[in-house]
Amino acid sequence: MIDLSTTYLGLRLKNPLVVSASPLCEDVDNIRRMEDAGAAAVVLHSLFEEQIDFESQHLDRFLSQGTESFAESLSYFPAMANYRLGPNEYLEHIRRTKAAVRIPVIGSLNGVSTGGWIRYGKMIQEAGADALELNVYYIPTDPEMGSAQVEQIYLDLVRDVKGTLKIPVAVKLGHAFTAMANMARRLDQAGADALVLFNRFYQPDFDLENLEAVPHLTLSNSYELLLRLHWVAILYGRLRADLAVTGGVHTARDVLKAMMAGARVAMMTSALLKSGIGYLAKLRTDLLAWMEEREYASIRQMQGSMSYRSVAEPAAFERGNYMKVLSSYALRF
Repeated sequence: MIDLSTTYLGLRLKNPLVVSASPLCEDVDNIRRMEDAGAAAVVLHSLFEEQIDFESQHLDRFLSQGTESFAESLSYFPAMANYRLGPNEYLEHIRRTKAAVRIPVIGSLNGVSTGGWIRYGKMIQEAGADALELNVYYIPTDPEMGSAQVEQIYLDLVRDVKGTLKIPVAVKLGHAFTAMANMARRLDQAGADALVLFNRFYQPDFDLENLEAVPHLTLSNSYELLLRLHWVAILYGRLRADLAVTGGVHTARDVLKAMMAGARVAMMTSALLKSGIGYLAKLRTDLLAWMEEREYASIRQMQGSMSYRSVAEPAAFERGNYMKVLSSYALRF
């Protein structure tokens, strides 16, 4: 019998299919349906620090930075009163979800200050979450802020949160770091139990009639997976932390590619928004069919088999690939 199980954040999962943070996870009934359809774990929608203390002048300074950067952000940051789940409701949502399902429930925090992360990280832990995902992605628009300062914000937050929590901690990253491999290693050394690659950056469009910058949401597609595969494959085997792919996971083949790159889990939301929660069952069936046809006994057997360290030509992940691709295309007319 084919073994689809994997481990992530020290949790044994029945398969690598994990639902990523999104408004879908605001409803306990949705999460029950996810479990029934085959999801191995869920990441709850994020609790934004601005919800925790939106009157803080320190946080107001960041309110315009990256409001279109988060997977859960469908518009510019609205009035806090419009949020369906505030801090207390969020903690109660964790308790209700844990009571309703058997799969691991991962809390998600989205903020900028150490105090907010630590305080509510502890509360999320006490509410029963099996792990915590930190989403600290914001857009540094200040030209005086250098890359080293931005990176240090991430490192300090991970160190501080890990120093106060007992549950595993994952860090969800954007891809725009100057030296991604080095940053991943430093986050690993700071105590991150997993790295989630990558957060999607939702860029505003311009309304030429009203001369406004307007929110613009586009669901992901499988093409976006390539950037994630590239970096997971490079990082595999070089870190203690687990690796997770998020963004661009739509088909069983996408999941298989993520595993072969070296990911422990493949996270998805857009695929479920397009095809419904029940689509998870089809993904699982398709995974089993592909593995049976090619005589794979387990997910673990394939994990990392297409990583930088495993492929015959690692230059495919480096500059050599750039030169090869440029010379591979010819005019067709």
